[in-house]
Amino acid sequence: MERSKVAILGGGSWGTTTASVISRQCDTLLWARNSQIVAEINEQHTNQRYLDSATLNPKLSATTDIGHAVRDAQVVLIAVPSSHFREVLNSALANLPNSIPVISLSKGLEKGSRMRMTEIIQDVAPGRIPGVLTGPNLAREIVAGQAAASVLALEDYTAALSLQPLLNVGLFRVYTNEDVIGCELGGVLKNIIAIAVGMGDGLGAGDNTRAALITRGLAEMSRLGRALGGSAETFAGLAGMGDMIATCTSPQSRNRHVGIELAKGRAIQDIIDSMHMVAEGVKSAPTVIELAHEHGIELPISEDVYRVITGESNARGVYRGLLRVTAGAESEPG
Repeated sequence: MERSKVAILGGGSWGTTTASVISRQCDTLLWARNSQIVAEINEQHTNQRYLDSATLNPKLSATTDIGHAVRDAQVVLIAVPSSHFREVLNSALANLPNSIPVISLSKGLEKGSRMRMTEIIQDVAPGRIPGVLTGPNLAREIVAGQAAASVLALEDYTAALSLQPLLNVGLFRVYTNEDVIGCELGGVLKNIIAIAVGMGDGLGAGDNTRAALITRGLAEMSRLGRALGGSAETFAGLAGMGDMIATCTSPQSRNRHVGIELAKGRAIQDIIDSMHMVAEGVKSAPTVIELAHEHGIELPISEDVYRVITGESNARGVYRGLLRVTAGAESEPG
């Protein structure tokens, strides 16, 4: 297959990892705002701020010029926090080729508009093919060469099938899915459940509690996801259950870390200020709760996370409440 030009927008852990992996078989150019990160990638083939001492593919190049990054690109992948997604896409728009796939690697919803990232792509860059790449993808493991699987969903499924071989590299396996909505929502909702699991872990809850939270959290994800147009099968796959397990159990998980710190009694702003990477679950929780209320969907775990994040309750109080909940049928909320 002839080498394609791929642009990756975002020099954080996941953007850099994806760029490094893809550069093994594509001409890949990574855009980042931070000139020091760009210089380090180009000269030392590392990004120590986000990936410690991991060695990146020496074929990977980086730039601070977003127009140069996307010009003549055949595919653009955007790996920035949801709060910056629209701004970055707007910055690239003047040089963004028409009719190419523009793929979100972000796992959040836009505050205010409540739009998914593919909806922002449609809004800001009409004439391109919106898509999402998501799944249980912990950057440090993938950049180290460990096996992982992801799922690719594009509005044009034929384009997804064409793009799949480009992203399948070594032990990084990419599956396709026609359910763009479900794939995006799985990546959003699992972050909130990971905060709940982190709170449990921080309070010394056991493996049984963790398993119960993950399972009931998956039920919440499926209820709201289906109401918003996703497919039930998607939430049982890599974008749903797979991503949920990785995010809720890994010490590398930012959202689980937030939950652990909340269990110590730390204020949410203090936790966020001490992190140099974004925990999307904190940003997404208010929007998810708004959507749930709008559709009449009960999300008891997510509601509790929201109450802790907003300071209405605390981790210990939430867990005392959960223990008193009366259990009904497994198919019911609760």
